[in-house]
Amino acid sequence: MDIQNLNMNFVQDAMAEVQTLLKNAFSKAMQEGKLPEAEIPAFTVEIPAETSHGDFASNAAMVSARTFRNAPVKIANILKESMDFSSARYIERVEIAGPGFINFFVSPLWFADVVSGVLKAKEAYGRSDYGKGEKVMIEFVSANPTGPMHMGNARGGAIGDCLAAAMDACGYDVTREFYINDAGNQIEKFGCSLEARYLQIFKGEDAVEFPEDGYHGEDIKERAQQYADEHGDSLLEVSPEERRKALIDFALPKNIAKLKADLEKYRIVYDVWFPESTLHQSGAVKAIVDDLTARNMTYEKDGAVWYKATEFGGEKDEVLVRANGNPTYFTADIAYHKNKFADRHFDRVINVWGADHHGHVARLKGAMDAAGLDGSKLDIVLMQLVRLMKDGEPYRMSKRTGKAITLSDLTDLVPIDAARFFFNMREPNSTLDFDLDLAVEESSQNPVYYVQYAHARICSILKNLEAQNIHPRECSAEELEHLNTNEEKEMIRVLAQCPQEIINAAKNYDPARLTHYLIEVATLFHKFYNACRVQCDDEVLMQARISLCLAVRIVLANLLKLLKITAPESM
Repeated sequence: MDIQNLNMNFVQDAMAEVQTLLKNAFSKAMQEGKLPEAEIPAFTVEIPAETSHGDFASNAAMVSARTFRNAPVKIANILKESMDFSSARYIERVEIAGPGFINFFVSPLWFADVVSGVLKAKEAYGRSDYGKGEKVMIEFVSANPTGPMHMGNARGGAIGDCLAAAMDACGYDVTREFYINDAGNQIEKFGCSLEARYLQIFKGEDAVEFPEDGYHGEDIKERAQQYADEHGDSLLEVSPEERRKALIDFALPKNIAKLKADLEKYRIVYDVWFPESTLHQSGAVKAIVDDLTARNMTYEKDGAVWYKATEFGGEKDEVLVRANGNPTYFTADIAYHKNKFADRHFDRVINVWGADHHGHVARLKGAMDAAGLDGSKLDIVLMQLVRLMKDGEPYRMSKRTGKAITLSDLTDLVPIDAARFFFNMREPNSTLDFDLDLAVEESSQNPVYYVQYAHARICSILKNLEAQNIHPRECSAEELEHLNTNEEKEMIRVLAQCPQEIINAAKNYDPARLTHYLIEVATLFHKFYNACRVQCDDEVLMQARISLCLAVRIVLANLLKLLKITAPESM
């Protein structure tokens, strides 16, 4: 990828020009005695909601009223008179509005440069070095390997993977990680559940009581049956400990392999699968208890070791080691996060969790501070619940199994493209209604279909032109300046926002910004297509419009690729 095409950001370039024009105008007005000598107050430059009011607007005159002891509208007019556009590439004029807003208008060259810039950058357009190579880990899904993944995992997978892609596009050094909970209580419960189902195969369900808190899923029965099919009744005469270990050692790798397969089908590939068991085997869990004790952060009570969580933002003190000598899940979690920061040297760690974990956020960040690490470098993205809807009603059960819908069921029910797009249509902290009927609908009502159709439509336009021996050619800036209708300019303005939209998605941990942006690009393209005939008698205008179509296609393809959603050439 051509490094020169990174950081292409026409919105930022024009905003920087506005900043310079204003600062120079302030300096000139002070030199000429039109304004008293003073330090220029901090002001903002933004894109107004209504582009008829200008392409950019600033509150510079409003925030200067007290400093220069003058009415904002008077300051604005002084700045307008003092403004020199001779060195500006893009800003060609200003207007004063209302009580003193200063509105800036870009020249036709800005619109031409956006189109030619996108065509030049191609697949690099939208990418930047905003993250400056900061080493970031995103841990997401991390479902228990004791059973299948549910809707929360499906949403967390789409959010985590697309956030990682956005951060990668912004120049962060991103690692995707899955934490395998292969130790502790849930694995003991897994072993007891497998043991009961295995014994029931040979002794009958009535003869063997199933643990009250065991895992009741069909998958447990399937794994026990698989073991019995391969090894027969070989575990009937061994000790319960040996039996459970054999069943866990048989079933757990199969479950983990299934997790990997289901996630890969969902287009998620992790850089690291990190087993919790390695923390216990390496002594890291014991070491974190010793470390906190050495820092005077623990005490003993009722035979257990407690951590002084209340000193670091926790609601109550937490048990690290139970009276039976076994460490708690929280202890392993502290050791795991210390491994991320101290051993693997990540600058920032992001966890995507279900909203039901909100109480765990402050205590884990506090534990990082207690362990001498920086809890502010640990960020938690909390994700709300998903409601599956069908025929306008909540849809909870799989027809095949009669049980709750799993990720595997979902990818059989709806296209992967729709699943990944729909799960990223709301910010993570909003509840999401997932409409199964809409996800399979081939119409403009289906947002992913609507976006993909815009891409396919452009491919179709180009194919039809080629059939008539009309081929795209490079246009000069003067030729691209023929793109001057409202629909064309509106389209180009939105293309210019692409790099900043990706940065905002990464910065705010909100990949929904990307799906919203794609819908906006598609909407404006369909509007442009209906208003502006691409194939026309004016050869220069036709080629300029072909260039605009190509630029839109690049932006749609780049963003869809970021979300790992296909960009079809025909539909």
